[in-house]
Amino acid sequence: MTAYVIADVKVSDPERYRGYMALSPGAIAEAGGEFVVRGGKHEVLEGNWQPNRIVVVRFSSYEKAKAFYDSVLYREARAQREGATEFFNMIVVQGADEQ
Repeated sequence: MTAYVIADVKVSDPERYRGYMALSPGAIAEAGGEFVVRGGKHEVLEGNWQPNRIVVVRFSSYEKAKAFYDSVLYREARAQREGATEFFNMIVVQGADEQ
């Protein structure tokens, strides 16, 4: 039943990004999510992917993950993030227990 939101982010304006970082945890918590990965050491083991800042958030369902993304709180966080990143790639993926 789990779902994961995964983001690969390249921050270009750390000061501006702080506003996003201040708001996004509340939006995640309100939707019942929890951080699994929030930045940190990483390395490519295979392929050409060159990730920057990786974030993984676990939700109890795909629907809750989508609700988080569409929530008022997260829309406010996204507005704070505007202009603070070179790129912000995000996906939602169904957990293995759903397949």
